[in-house]
Amino acid sequence: MDGDSFRTAGTIGSTRLAARAGTPFWRRGLHGSDTAWALAFLVPYAAIFALFVVYPVGYGLWLGHRPSSYEALFADPIYLRTLTNTLIYLAIGVNLHLFGALLLSGFFTRRNWRVRSLLVVFILPWAVPAIPTFIAIHWMLNGEWGLFNNLLYDLFNIDGPSWLNSRWLALGSVIVAYIWKWMPFWTVIFLAGRMAIPQELYESAAVDGAVGVKRFTLITFPLLANLYLICTLLSTIWTLGDFNTVYFVSGGGPSLSTHVLATLGIRDAFEIDNPYLGMAAVMSALPLLVPLVIILMRKLATTRVQL
Repeated sequence: MDGDSFRTAGTIGSTRLAARAGTPFWRRGLHGSDTAWALAFLVPYAAIFALFVVYPVGYGLWLGHRPSSYEALFADPIYLRTLTNTLIYLAIGVNLHLFGALLLSGFFTRRNWRVRSLLVVFILPWAVPAIPTFIAIHWMLNGEWGLFNNLLYDLFNIDGPSWLNSRWLALGSVIVAYIWKWMPFWTVIFLAGRMAIPQELYESAAVDGAVGVKRFTLITFPLLANLYLICTLLSTIWTLGDFNTVYFVSGGGPSLSTHVLATLGIRDAFEIDNPYLGMAAVMSALPLLVPLVIILMRKLATTRVQL
């Protein structure tokens, strides 16, 4: 090969290297040892994903595909009551704890060291492990020697109700425990959203006379509306699959009257040893869960920063 050929080959090689250098890394092909490193990092994660996500989901879908399971489920009066409990649990629990978190986030925006110290105490219920917390609440609600009834008797000389022996009292106790546990988390989320609002907007609104409730309705809530909607969707999805609160506070009692879909599925699958029926109970939530996930993903994809 003559000198001109060497120069031509070198020029072509340099041009290819320059073109590859100017290409984003995610669009470049793998070369040499890159393939081995990519496989070394990818295979373990792919195996874990297949083992702990793909297989359980696929196995669950297989368990829940029998039409006879749904026929037995829908004919069960416990299921209809459970479905009602789930809707009540979602409607009251999600809305109350999110709206309360939104209001409390305004309180914690105050520039006061006492308020900031109180915030640290306020987030403790969320920070501590859930299961010991709900077990403690269960024992405090004991009708004979629980903490709440002892306080009622010592302070007011009255006998407290049997909190966990009535369907509505037990379900109400579950909802209150759920709100108490998760409200601090969402309060911190909304507090971060409030702190991102420019103070100049509030100062301009104050000049125009928008203070107090007007300041909240005209500035704060419109700017936090997208965040509030996304948090509502997320909280609803998480609450629909919440097992710990009901199971450890009321245990689904009395007489299976406070079960939600998540706990009923576990009960059917393990306590009465019918995994097909248990999976059918869990999968019956899909008509509500799937639209929520779709709306959430579309909202996350289309939301723009308003501040």
